[in-house]
Amino acid sequence: MDERDAASLMARAIPKTAGVWADVGAGAGTFTRVLLQLLGAGSRVYAIDRDRRALSRLTGDGVIPVIADLAQPFEIPGDPAPQLDGILCANILHYFRDPAELLRRLVVWLGPQGRMVIVEYDGRGPNRWVPYPVPRSRLPNLVRSVGLKPPAITAERSSAYGGMIYVAVAER
Repeated sequence: MDERDAASLMARAIPKTAGVWADVGAGAGTFTRVLLQLLGAGSRVYAIDRDRRALSRLTGDGVIPVIADLAQPFEIPGDPAPQLDGILCANILHYFRDPAELLRRLVVWLGPQGRMVIVEYDGRGPNRWVPYPVPRSRLPNLVRSVGLKPPAITAERSSAYGGMIYVAVAER
């Protein structure tokens, strides 16, 4: 997915106001760059990933790289850690047998009006790239289990890899 595709997919999920967000599982930063663009000037995004080389290529105003293994507890830099306006989990939950465990660790950083934006696949079975699919039918119970309101699907489209890709927003 290129940045234009990602922007089109996420446009309705991201507020057009400056904020402090985290992109969990940032990888090469496609979604990080789009997130900064959609949020606008003055925003900061913690790009969190275990791939040090990928994060080293994410440079620019507002990007704060955080090297972390998402399978383990980790911290966002700062003392105290910042309250986030939002957290983006794009194509990451399907790597976790128990995605609620990861979401529980993340949701504590959300501010009182914070939102979780989830990009995932629907309508495809497990495979080596998506070992633990998170179909949208399962998403309401998943986000409620970590203390978030029921999600709203803001976008969906056919995936080049089969099934659908969807974007959901769940708020505090």
